[in-house]
Amino acid sequence: MFQYAFMIRALVAGFAIALSTSLLGVNLVLSKNSLIGDGLSHVAFGSMAIGLAFNQEPLLISLIVSIAAAFFILKASKSSIVSGDALIGIISSSSLAIGVVMIQFKGMNADISSYMFGSILGINNMDVVIAVIIAIAVLVGFVLLYNRLFAITFDEPFAKAVGEKTDTYHSLLAIASSIVIVVGMRLMGALLISGLIIFPTIIAMRWFHSYKTVTFSAVCFGIINFVLGLYLSANMNLPTGATIILVNLSVLLVSIIITSFLSQSSYSN
Repeated sequence: MFQYAFMIRALVAGFAIALSTSLLGVNLVLSKNSLIGDGLSHVAFGSMAIGLAFNQEPLLISLIVSIAAAFFILKASKSSIVSGDALIGIISSSSLAIGVVMIQFKGMNADISSYMFGSILGINNMDVVIAVIIAIAVLVGFVLLYNRLFAITFDEPFAKAVGEKTDTYHSLLAIASSIVIVVGMRLMGALLISGLIIFPTIIAMRWFHSYKTVTFSAVCFGIINFVLGLYLSANMNLPTGATIILVNLSVLLVSIIITSFLSQSSYSN
């Protein structure tokens, strides 16, 4: 399977993307901000369609618009005008609608499904390089800011009280999430990339309970599930992004069954 260059590119890029999304997902899920990832993925799709429609660099347009949208969501969600989840829903559906209409209106020879659901054939060498650089940056940043991220995730009021710049760290998480989502969208698709943010952490939380072990195991689950999904999709001729998400879903369901059984067994004893 991996004798083909495009499969090697997909493996390396996907490994890096899975690492990045899993690390970011721990904080987003535990702080109940995981829907931001879903909203930003739809924004990335809409802005990419606009970039293609006007013959601009779609990746650059998506990055700029997604980062701007992340800041807007963070600021607007703190107001009392509309709740955060409702705002994300509005932005998600609107962005997706704009992208589809732009592609249809301009009559572009673009395969909408490849942008919505991803394609391993769309990964080029530059995508691989960018994905690896981003993964290294996310990993280094996570290690350096580990204690601060822990503080804002579990006790933001206390972090503010001791002088931590919580808004800055939330902004850094939003920027990193935007970049990872835009890059990962080429492989996973706009409708599926948020699954890489949510599933690994939820799976890890079924097995472990401390922040450190959940973080480490989420990364392991994210990478292993990606590689397994990529292998199955290649050998069974299935859509890559959808297969990876279904692998994550299967692992989650198995984890729920096993951990529930273990909990009942320990309780009865």
